[in-house]
Amino acid sequence: MNDRAQALRRITGLVLILTAAPGIAWAHEQTGVASGFVSGFLHPALGLDHVIAMAAVGLWGAPAVWMLPINFPLIMAAGGMLGALGVPLPFVEIGIAVSGIALGVLVALATRAPLWAAMLLVGVFAVFHGHAHGTELPEAANPLAYGAGFVLMTGLLHLSGIAFGLLYERPLGARAVRVCGGLIAVSGGYFLASALGLAA
Repeated sequence: MNDRAQALRRITGLVLILTAAPGIAWAHEQTGVASGFVSGFLHPALGLDHVIAMAAVGLWGAPAVWMLPINFPLIMAAGGMLGALGVPLPFVEIGIAVSGIALGVLVALATRAPLWAAMLLVGVFAVFHGHAHGTELPEAANPLAYGAGFVLMTGLLHLSGIAFGLLYERPLGARAVRVCGGLIAVSGGYFLASALGLAA
């Protein structure tokens, strides 16, 4: 097993432990904290437009740029705070849809960008995703618990993209990753059409 595969196994194990730990730690806390974490944890996985973009970040970053899956959740959390505070952000749904198109195309074309440019692009998209989550924060939820939940689930979605993206080093795997990127871009196009009121 190579070093990259071993590192991925360790990171996956750590994330799984962290996933279980909050539920154990908050098992005897007030309901708002527990429901806040659970709501936040489940929320990113319930919207396909969010899922495809988060998986695409992992796919795009998998071969070399591990900073992208770290950058996205941190900036998304900041965007979430803006949404929870009621700070307006125009074109949120359009921004989310465009993130799927852009990231999908980058994966499909196996495009590499300088790290600063990749982090800037991913960061801008993360603000839109975070703002959407923050705006939908349940009134009864504890904001910190909710935020911890959705950041953790985002990390898991990135990890799934990274794990699949590691296939890129194999000939057929590279083709599969690029096809996946194309499907993500097409899905993003559908979500953009829906956001613009063009889809049925």
